[in-house]
Amino acid sequence: MASPPAAGSSPLSPRDVLRKYWGYDSFRPCQEEIINSVLEGRDTLGLLPTGGGKSLTFQVPAMLLPGITVVVTPLISLMKDQADNLLDRGIRAVYIHSGLSLAEHRLAMDRCRLGKTKLLYVSPEKLRSESFIDAFRLMNISLIVVDEAHCISQWGYDFRPSYLEIARTRELFPSVPVLALTASATPRVVDDITSSLRFRPGHRKFSLSFSRSNLSYIVRNTDYKEGLLTRILCSVPGCAIVYVRSRRRSREIAEFLDRQGISASFYHAGLSPEDKNQRQSDWKSDKVRVMVATNAFGMGIDKPDVRIVIHFDLPSSLEEYYQEAGRAGRDGLPSLAVLLVSPHDPATLRRRVSDSFPDKDFIRRVYDLAGAFLGIPLGEGFNHVYDFNFTLFCTRFKLPPKLVHNALMIITQAGHILFNEEVASKARLMMLCTKAELYNLHLDRESERVLNAVLRTYTGIFADYEPIDEEHIAHLLDYTRPTVYNALLTLSRLHVIHYIPRRTTPFIFYTASRQEGRHIIIPRAVYEDRQRQMEQRVEAMRRFATDDTQCRAVTLLRYFGESDPQECGQCDVCRARRKASAEGKAADELTDSFIRESIIYQVSQPGGRYVSDVLANLNHISPARLLPIIRRLISEETIYLTDPDHLTIHPNS
Repeated sequence: MASPPAAGSSPLSPRDVLRKYWGYDSFRPCQEEIINSVLEGRDTLGLLPTGGGKSLTFQVPAMLLPGITVVVTPLISLMKDQADNLLDRGIRAVYIHSGLSLAEHRLAMDRCRLGKTKLLYVSPEKLRSESFIDAFRLMNISLIVVDEAHCISQWGYDFRPSYLEIARTRELFPSVPVLALTASATPRVVDDITSSLRFRPGHRKFSLSFSRSNLSYIVRNTDYKEGLLTRILCSVPGCAIVYVRSRRRSREIAEFLDRQGISASFYHAGLSPEDKNQRQSDWKSDKVRVMVATNAFGMGIDKPDVRIVIHFDLPSSLEEYYQEAGRAGRDGLPSLAVLLVSPHDPATLRRRVSDSFPDKDFIRRVYDLAGAFLGIPLGEGFNHVYDFNFTLFCTRFKLPPKLVHNALMIITQAGHILFNEEVASKARLMMLCTKAELYNLHLDRESERVLNAVLRTYTGIFADYEPIDEEHIAHLLDYTRPTVYNALLTLSRLHVIHYIPRRTTPFIFYTASRQEGRHIIIPRAVYEDRQRQMEQRVEAMRRFATDDTQCRAVTLLRYFGESDPQECGQCDVCRARRKASAEGKAADELTDSFIRESIIYQVSQPGGRYVSDVLANLNHISPARLLPIIRRLISEETIYLTDPDHLTIHPNS
């Protein structure tokens, strides 16, 4: 049953909760207004730019409302990070997505059912599961949060049909408020969000201006991006992010910068969790100055002192660019967002549209081949997760990886599968034996030593699944990693523990039973409409990168629907205009006396000068200024005409 928010359901105020769990005395702009609207039971839309603190707008109410706050988010890695961070603050949180084992799923659901958690993070695909919905309807829900809410709009740059399932929860909990959050949305997307989520009368919208007064947007044209990148990083001190479009390039650019003496590391979705955490930690602690990354880096990263974000490659939309550029200068100090543009970039940008939407016959072929590759019979696979070796798949069938990836994403958008490429996850385990039962175990030496190392190292494993590091255990025991792995498998077979080995490949979750590819439906909203919308977004991005006539900030603000935006005065366009104006003003401010002396100098040369010669030699001064002064000098008898067009100096001058 749903529990509507109750006034006075907690003796604490939002600021009390903020101070108690986060240690802050005040909220950022708009946060408190959104929180109060939610606590009043209103459907609420929050438009907070990157770094605006969206998470607190639902985490604080979660601690004040009596039941569970459900957070729908597509970012599996982010939901885990947020849940872990909340647990570190003493706030109970769990997460559920299709990549969990059945046992992990059951444990999380039990905690929700028994009221042993305050926040439940869930992927939108789970809302399609009837078994999940049956269990969900029995929970005590106080608030439904839709993170990355632009994903529900077919006009959004990352539309996901699974998000449309969220509206179904409104039927289960009609009195529970919905909080929708996003960092970037055009006016059309905003309208679509409120409509698709069936916002009730009296709903509220809160937004901060998309303007970032401390951020200078700079576009630099170059034929040699690496050289310009080096010069920029050498001339601008402080922490930096360099965004690229491919994993390989992230590594190559980081290695290039290191060779130039600039401390750099790289980050992409294919790294192991240990590598991701280590690189992120090194960058946050300033052991590494520059992070070269794909768009996998940045979500949930709140480092305030990033002085410069450089886009080595053009993003596909202004939404992406704005979010990534906005990771600079969160401390409010002057910072730069630099976009490097080469002559072939606009054409490359347009090619992304055709790459993103392969031919439908190719898409259906990929669907068929994936089912055969995974060994799934027709009519089977529903609600099952399969490890999917993407590289082996492309190699075996001689398919281009980029087109295969985009085909799988379209099949995901169409609702037939969920392709998840967050490829690496830590190994996890939970104790199945009680502490008393451990004394009666009869284990081989290696299994016993590994179990004892686990018990000493990971204290929470009796209550929950804990991430473990087999390398660390092997180091403690002077074992090889395979020895530790085999010992853990033995303990799992004996039901001493439940061990889930680390996942090193992407997975495919079948949201519907496998069928013949020729029968799968690829809706217009998923293919033709999105293709047209991407073309429009790509064109907007191209104009931003190539148009040097309009203030960059004004271009961005108009794109996001702000009326009558003011020029920033600090982007490259504004700076160039100011420089040109200053040069023009300097020319205009040439004193009459300086111009007089220049004319006299010309005319005093041997043989004098024709008027046309004077105008040509002083062509940096307009004739409109020169001719009146020439006439004045003639009337003063400083110079005189020897014929209608010839000037000479007056003998008495």
